[in-house]
Amino acid sequence: MYTLIDGKKVAAEVRAETARGVAAFEREHGRKIGLAVVLCGEDKASLVYVRNKIKACGETGIMSYSYSLPGDATQDALEELVSSLAADDRIDGILVQLPLPKGLDAERALKLIPAEKDVDGFSDVNIGRLALGSECLAACTPNGVMKLLSAYGISVKGKKAVVVGRSQIVGRPMAMLLLNADATVTVCHSRTADLKAECLQADILIAAVGKEGFITADMVKEGAVVIDVGINRNAEGKLCGDVDFANVCGKCSYITPVPGGVGPMTIAMLMHNTLAAAKARG
Repeated sequence: MYTLIDGKKVAAEVRAETARGVAAFEREHGRKIGLAVVLCGEDKASLVYVRNKIKACGETGIMSYSYSLPGDATQDALEELVSSLAADDRIDGILVQLPLPKGLDAERALKLIPAEKDVDGFSDVNIGRLALGSECLAACTPNGVMKLLSAYGISVKGKKAVVVGRSQIVGRPMAMLLLNADATVTVCHSRTADLKAECLQADILIAAVGKEGFITADMVKEGAVVIDVGINRNAEGKLCGDVDFANVCGKCSYITPVPGGVGPMTIAMLMHNTLAAAKARG
């Protein structure tokens, strides 16, 4: 019998803990914590994400500053805005909502965010610190996965962890966080010679590929912990993950659902990171 990992419950706990930290910070420093969110264009998914981030700010007591640029905004306009936020003392964290419209260079814009305000954890400096096992602002989704594992008392120390996917946003930082927590880590990708054999070795299997039902029951060993980071829509338009949940769950000790698993943790950890950034700035 498997245990369903409830991301909504853990995310609510993280937000509540963050709210207490925000209130304590305000009492000590006599100022609000500020998060700036930059949105370019009218991408529907991005609009939903931004609304949810602003809502989470309200729940935790963080001041949200929203900046919208049209879909045809120039690179110069985007970079000028990000640079102004980097210099703004009201702002503790800066988030540029991705993906950007075609024609805009995300990498150039993100490089203008100071490491201490990089609450997404995407900057070269924070990724480098993560690789070295140093204190840093880690990417929100993989950081959220670590929080879920901890909340359910799942130790990764000495365990075989397999991460399927090597994106800069999830796969690579996920592998580094697991390695820093003393797991033995394998990262699989589209060029992995025998993906099934690698996955079957996993005590902890993390799927982050963006393909519906990609991880099937024959790829999961008995008693494994399965974390599904994928968010896809099936033929009926329903949200689903990278894991064939109905057939895989019977083999697991723990598994995350989609929706309601890893997803809620991303924004919760964004609030956590914003508080951490404010504390570091003082």
